[in-house]
Amino acid sequence: MSTTPRVLLVEDEAGLRLTLTDRLGSEGYNVETASDGESGLARAAGGGYDLIVLDVMLPKMNGFDVCREVRQRGVTTPILMLTARGQVVDKVVGLKLGADDYLTKPFETIELMARLEALLRRVPSGAQPGGEIYRFGDVVVDLRRVEVTRGGEPVELSAREFKLLRYFIEHRGAALSRDALLAEVWGYDEMPLTRTVDVHVAGLRQKIDHPKAPEFIVTVHGHGYKFVG
Repeated sequence: MSTTPRVLLVEDEAGLRLTLTDRLGSEGYNVETASDGESGLARAAGGGYDLIVLDVMLPKMNGFDVCREVRQRGVTTPILMLTARGQVVDKVVGLKLGADDYLTKPFETIELMARLEALLRRVPSGAQPGGEIYRFGDVVVDLRRVEVTRGGEPVELSAREFKLLRYFIEHRGAALSRDALLAEVWGYDEMPLTRTVDVHVAGLRQKIDHPKAPEFIVTVHGHGYKFVG
């Protein structure tokens, strides 16, 4: 990550776009903006950003489609989605498409800053010595290259899903509560919607486990999850 974090802000509301650009700039971020989904996708797909702030309701192409396309193109930059609806179903859809976090409008700028700082802390800081390759079942995880294969075929994980999988691997055998996962993987000390964890675990199970009868990421009833790979 660069010394000055680069943020792509995709927001069609001119007033909010200006306000957030000024605030982020004053906090030391290098901000680039787009006012519609198509131009936002073009910029995001070009890469080079440390964070993407993406509104859901956009002209030309909505934020969900932008998020999906960005991930399909292999861009793993953390994405924070902004939604004015506040409906859980929208948040779940965004997370399933590869978003890393969401924030409901209207929001306090200080909360947005806290979310962005948490996302920056979660960006992988490079290879760790030893243990770069981990295998379970027909899945191979290369922690250094940030690559996953299953049965020899590449598995596309969002940045958050990979972070969660890595944390499971590094704490295999331990019963991990949802609160602990939110704190360590999401960077939140407190967050009311632990459904966020469940959605990402379900996504991981779909890609690397058996969704209906999980073999590796098992549920610890009344507590959370345990990785037994």
